[in-house]
Amino acid sequence: GCRFFIDHGMGVVIGETAEIGNDCTLYHGVTLGGTSWKKGKRHPTLEDNVVIGAGAKILGPITIGASAKIGSNSVVVKDVPAMATVVGIPGHIVTEPDESVVEKRKEQAQKIGFTAYGETQNSADPVAQAVNRILEHLHAVDSRINLIDGKLEQAGMADGLDELPELDVDELSSGGIKNE
Repeated sequence: GCRFFIDHGMGVVIGETAEIGNDCTLYHGVTLGGTSWKKGKRHPTLEDNVVIGAGAKILGPITIGASAKIGSNSVVVKDVPAMATVVGIPGHIVTEPDESVVEKRKEQAQKIGFTAYGETQNSADPVAQAVNRILEHLHAVDSRINLIDGKLEQAGMADGLDELPELDVDELSSGGIKNE
């Protein structure tokens, strides 16, 4: 998938029939492995926005749903629903986030062209929480500016206001270098 990211790629194994969606992240030592030698689909499918922690093993022709998180060193052998967090051996679901919160975050990320990968609403990481608060504040400020711009236009006072440039997600994710 697009923007697939392997962080510290040492020891990552991706089986030949594995399928990986957009914006997925794998950490070192991850295995997307098979459980048989038979022909056909025998490796996992990762839907969009999946994060797999270091050392995790995802085994067999299973599906990891969109925006799911797999904890480090987990062993997953069954399908994982979208937006779930799975940990342990064997892997078991520990959280299923509120869909409205996830949808709001997705909209914000699309609007500004950035998502802190591996980040969840209930993260214990204080830096990740700070980034989340900054992103939410940025979105609120952007919404308020749009409202004020609309009021200025209605009052006939919008002359001289420059359009804000659109954020290009692909340009941001490539460090400012466009592939053309």
